Amino acid sequence: MRKSFPELGLTPKDCIETNWIKSVLYIAGEPPKTPPEVLLQGKPQFKNYFKAKSDFVQVPIPETGLEGLWKIFLQEESPLMIWNPYGGMMSKISENEIPFPHRKGNLFKIQYVNPWQDGDKHETEHIEWIRELYNYMAPYVSKSPRAAYVNYRDLDLGMNKDNTSLAHATEWGNKYFKNNFNRLVKVKTKVDPGNFFRHEQSIPPLAGSASFRTKKSRKVPSTD
Repeated sequence: MRKSFPELGLTPKDCIETNWIKSVLYIAGEPPKTPPEVLLQGKPQFKNYFKAKSDFVQVPIPETGLEGLWKIFLQEESPLMIWNPYGGMMSKISENEIPFPHRKGNLFKIQYVNPWQDGDKHETEHIEWIRELYNYMAPYVSKSPRAAYVNYRDLDLGMNKDNTSLAHATEWGNKYFKNNFNRLVKVKTKVDPGNFFRHEQSIPPLAGSASFRTKKSRKVPSTD
């Protein structure tokens, strides 16, 4: 890190060597010596408020872009940005082999996180900051669509209102699943035509599938 990013002035005391399960507790804001067994309680562990967004990068971000990024980061209290490198095995699997489509051509994935501790008091300001950051990064990330990672659910991309239309769900579906979205809609239509299992950004069945399935399965009364 001193060789590649000397500007950070990073020293060993700034680093924590740990295992994965303890990193989960750390990110959740738990005290350093919290035992991992607390995760078995089945209760939310996050002690702070946060808003997260994501991007995929396909060409290197120029130095000028990074300089502007630093300036925005210095405006907020404790923002976090995680870069996950892609390539290797991720690129060997084709885009349409499984629902996750972000494969060959992606250099890395970005997660933007803005946590805060003051509850609702300055929520609007914190959320506006991460949206400003997201808008700034638009020239440096994937396009048509601007892809997103489904496990960092971002309700800014769109949201269901009970049973939503396919056209509306495409707003976020294409960003998460690209060309696999329409195939997933067909699966949803087959296994859950009534859209019983749904959430703010779930995949909807094709319109009319529930009533069609009901009529199709209706038995003709016996004349005996």
